Parts: sequence; C-alpha cells; structure tokens
Amino acid sequence: MIPGEHEDEDPGEAELFEHYSFQAASGQEPLRIDKYLMNLIRNATRNKIQQAARDGNIRVNEQVVKQNYRVKSGDVVRVLFEHPPYEHLIKPEAIPLTIVYEDDSLLVIDKPAGMVVHPGHGNYSGTLVNALAYHLGDMPMNSDNRPGLVHRIDKDTTGLLVIAKTHQAMAHLARQFFEKTTEREYIALVWGNVEEDKGSVEGAIGRNPKNRLQMQVFPDGEQGKEAKTNYEVLERFRYVTLVSCRLETGRTHQIRVHMKYLGHPLFNDARYGGERILKGTTFTKYKQFVDNAFALLPRQALHAHTLGFTHPVSGEWMAFRADLPPDMTSCIEKWRHYTRHVTDE
Repeated sequence: MIPGEHEDEDPGEAELFEHYSFQAASGQEPLRIDKYLMNLIRNATRNKIQQAARDGNIRVNEQVVKQNYRVKSGDVVRVLFEHPPYEHLIKPEAIPLTIVYEDDSLLVIDKPAGMVVHPGHGNYSGTLVNALAYHLGDMPMNSDNRPGLVHRIDKDTTGLLVIAKTHQAMAHLARQFFEKTTEREYIALVWGNVEEDKGSVEGAIGRNPKNRLQMQVFPDGEQGKEAKTNYEVLERFRYVTLVSCRLETGRTHQIRVHMKYLGHPLFNDARYGGERILKGTTFTKYKQFVDNAFALLPRQALHAHTLGFTHPVSGEWMAFRADLPPDMTSCIEKWRHYTRHVTDE
C-alpha cells in the first residue's frame, strides 16, 4: 500500500458488520431515524436505536448520523455493530430431527411445531439450522447466505422441508422452486364454511405497512410479489373447514394471508386474527368447546403435507408425504365429533 493512501479511512470500518440495510421509499416524508427504524426492525426499542446512534453505528448514505436525523426519500440507512449478526453465528446443536429421506445430495425432514427454521432476532439457538449444522457439518449457502435452506416454513407450521447438502443440489433445487416445478400441498383448518369446493386465490403479497410483522394482499399488484394459491375443500365442520392448499408461488405467510383475504383465517392463527371465535354460536358450551380446541392445537392449523421435486443428480421425481401431527388430528377429530353429535339449541 502506498503510504498515506488511506489515511482518511475510518479505522473501525473493517471491524464493523452490517446488521440492517434499508433504502427509504420514493415519497418518504421526513421522519426521525429512530422512529423510521422502529417501524422496520422487529423487537427494536427506541432506546436501543438511540444508543446505536450515539455509538456511531447508524449511517445514512455512508455518513454517521445522530438519532434526530430525518430520513428522506432515497436515503440508504445502514446499522452496523462490532459483532456479526447472530444469525450468521450458527452453533451446532444436538437437536433431534425427524428425517424422512437422506442421500448424498439432500435431506428431507418433517419439521415439528415450535421450531424456527433459521436463527434470527430473538431466536439464536434451537433452530432447524442449528440442528442441521450438528447433523451435517458444512452446508452450501443459498442466495441469502443461509446454509442448506432451499425453502422455509413458519415456526408453528409443521411438515416437509428439503435441505441441500451440496452446492449442485442447492442450485438445482433453488431453480426448481424459482421455476415453480415443485409440488407442495398444505393441509389447513380455516374459520368459516368455504363456499366453493375448489378455487384459487390470486393477489400480490407484501409487507403490511401498518404492521411490519404481518403480510397482506395488494389486489391491484401495486406492491408486493405475485402469489397464487389453489385450494380444495376436504371436509366441512359447520363453522370451520378443512382444506388442501397447493402453492404455485412461495411467498412469506402465503396460505395464511390468502385464506384471510378470502375471508377464512386459519384456525388459531394469532398473527392474522384466527385465535378468536370468528364463526359459530354465542352459547357458553360452544365457547368452551372452541377454547378446548384451541388448547389441543395452540398454533395456526397448517401442515406441509406433501412435497415433490426432481432429484438434482438422478433426475428422478421424488414425492414425499408427512402425516398430520397429533395436535392437528386431535383438533380435527374434535370438530368432526361436534359436527356429528352437537346441535346448537
């Protein structure tokens, strides 16, 4: 290096790691940066954001800013710290896995409820990736630098996931998901009597601007990404319906958001309003019945039931099925019994 060439370089820059990066949308009204970041970062508090600003960890257009800086249209906001993001510090953990299939290229697992797929804010251990790191060791990175993952399902959704063990498998499987040649069927229990026996829900899905933890449908497609879900009624239980959902796209919370948009939130889906009694009677016995059903299934009623894809090496079509977990079968059987034997009189 030529002496003096980088004399004005921030000596701490090389030791800082980017944790968040956002670009303010076109038309962004001036907004204090602490409020701006609170709307975007899950579990962030104003005090923590202001402390990060005081420590010089918040930059706008590569310049350190104070907490009273007002973000405007086009600004690039970065939050940096002296340690890597926790989700990049993956610690192998001896967590049992239900392995449906495994060979030298890939792994298919049946994920239980309550297991987060990848470390993230507030969940830095006990995740599927922690378990995979123990079981497999080194794994190929996907385009988001997440090891092994070709697709994901939510923490409280159960069922099938395929994991890539090699770079070839990662690229091949990722292309299949991108080109929509995989087959995925989910089983869901939803509120209400779904009117049509078969149908499709189409509507772009994007982040809810008023609640960053939710996604929503933008029917005009002015925001979000295109999404399509095909559904078929499997069984009707008066006030709830068991449906099969087949994905043509794979957006965040797609089935949960599309079924709510259709007017049928998933049973006990707290994030999208399904944890309340949305259909039924006002009788005390019915309320007790639903509360008991909630207790049997303390999560959204969604299960990744089947998964099909072309093997990245052999070219063979692979098809897998995972039975409904006990909590979901118990809840469904309770509704089945109600439908057969209870009258609302």
